[in-house]
Amino acid sequence: MSLLPTVRLLSRYLAIAILSTASCCDILCVADDKSAESKSVGVNDLEVKIVVGSKVTELKFTDIRGLDRELKDLGQHKAYVFVFTNTTCPLVRKYLPILKQMESELRSEDVLFVSVNVGPQDTIRDMAAQAVDLDVPFHFVKDRDESCVRALGASKTPEVVLLDQDFNIRYRGRIDDQMRMGGSKPMPSREDLREAIREVLAGQPVTTSQTEVDGCIISPVAKPDRIGEVTWSSEIASLVHEKCTNCHRPGTAAPFPLMTRDDVASNATMIKDVVVKESMPPWYATRSHGRFQNDTALSPEQKQKMVAWIAAGCPSGDLSAAPVFKDVVESEWRIGKPDLIVTMAEEHTIPATGFVAYKYVVLPHLFFADTWVEAFEIKPLNPSIVHHCNMAYATKDGANNETFITGYVPGGQPMDLGKFDNGVAYRIPAGAVLGLQIHYTTVGTVQKGKIQVGLRFPKREIRKRLHHFVLDPRGWEIPPNDPAFRIESSHTLKHNANLLGLFTHMHVRGRDMTFYADQASKPTETLLQIPNYNFEWQLGYELKPGERNFEKGTKVRAVAHFDNSPFNPYNPDPKVPVRYGPQTVDEMFNGFVFYVDNDEVLSIKVNPSNGVQIR
Repeated sequence: MSLLPTVRLLSRYLAIAILSTASCCDILCVADDKSAESKSVGVNDLEVKIVVGSKVTELKFTDIRGLDRELKDLGQHKAYVFVFTNTTCPLVRKYLPILKQMESELRSEDVLFVSVNVGPQDTIRDMAAQAVDLDVPFHFVKDRDESCVRALGASKTPEVVLLDQDFNIRYRGRIDDQMRMGGSKPMPSREDLREAIREVLAGQPVTTSQTEVDGCIISPVAKPDRIGEVTWSSEIASLVHEKCTNCHRPGTAAPFPLMTRDDVASNATMIKDVVVKESMPPWYATRSHGRFQNDTALSPEQKQKMVAWIAAGCPSGDLSAAPVFKDVVESEWRIGKPDLIVTMAEEHTIPATGFVAYKYVVLPHLFFADTWVEAFEIKPLNPSIVHHCNMAYATKDGANNETFITGYVPGGQPMDLGKFDNGVAYRIPAGAVLGLQIHYTTVGTVQKGKIQVGLRFPKREIRKRLHHFVLDPRGWEIPPNDPAFRIESSHTLKHNANLLGLFTHMHVRGRDMTFYADQASKPTETLLQIPNYNFEWQLGYELKPGERNFEKGTKVRAVAHFDNSPFNPYNPDPKVPVRYGPQTVDEMFNGFVFYVDNDEVLSIKVNPSNGVQIR
């Protein structure tokens, strides 16, 4: 059988993926105009006098991706509106939809809106989720050290500060006078912010440049609580072993090991930063929507202990009582010893620098009979250069979304259906071959790349077949400079289904994706919310069997937003429209849903050495 047509079809259809301190404004130029309005702001016992009319020379904050950004990253605009927010103030929730409408009306006039989160207990993911929940398209950033509060003179939420194109403070105060903490009136008597923007755009003095704000007082970030003596030996070693060493060990894609107290202590400052930002351990689902059995995130209590331990100087405790981690795992395969290992016939040479287009490979193994598989693992022999790898099977009819199997990303987990403990397995049809779509990344030196795939066959009776569908809408076009272009897609369940897993794949403009279930006569249920999608960490989200059951006819829906604005640090070119395409410079919307048919009853026994059904 010639594999050339299969390779061509793979290259056409396999573009899919699954299961991969300085103060912000310490210096503020204060105007000498004695008539300028000023405001004293107390933050952490430091009172700063901020004058309306001052020029803001520096502003630093963190975006939803956990990246530290500054004022110049916002680009040049005719006006800037900064609204101070948190996730708990009732007036913030009431006014964000009003600001959303205002931003929509003023975007064409080059007015940029930015939400600055100042909630001490709000994480970056909480902040990003607020934007999704309220469907607010403009930028959300986090003021992690009150430096933006000091720079702009804010004291309450939802206070707004208006800057002109030269970064001069032209207005500070309320949005309007309609809503107060004690109630509201039908209409505002004066739209203070809108009037100030109109005057700034017209090049006129702002008639009312400062107003009193009724809202929630901004509280400073509290210092870490003393939670008793936390040492490496008593608690941190076990926490690191549970959450970190699976990836941070020799021979993996992680940049350094975290096996010992000294390993962790030598990277303590970085670890504290990524733990607070929640960028490590990698996990991107909000806790408010669903529980997932492969959740790798630190709990709030675990975060608190890690931060407190680092703040205390990483005390060792009694090292003789500390758990010791093995440098070598019992098996190099995370699914255990495979029953079948298939290795790429060719070896790829990856250049030292530059962009490497996706490579498509057909593995040298033909399945002569229907084959049932319980676990798959994609294992790069050089993990440092593999950004992600997707696998599907192909037959004489080609490959498509329906033949997708699984994928590999650093930090992700292999597809092990045995973990569900419900007798489920995946069927590869007779006459199929396995194909890989590989996304390599350069690391500064010329590298060689080769990938193996391990399969483990069922050792017990098969009761269910794994089903899946992919939400994959086409025909859309993301306009230039759009910060939150919305795409929605849905699928109606053909079975009474028990959901087992969800997965999202977008490219570098992907901002968020949320899955919903719409059932007749029932409220819409949120299945999974990924509010700050990260192309580098395309993770699968595994549900515990039996927890999410839906009747035939339920509509499973996904809504995603794409950031094609200049503020997106990964955006190849915000000036061009973006359409569907397999390369990173293009964009994709893939929402994968994995499930079993609750009414299906199989009683299949297979040969445990090859996965073929015993007749």
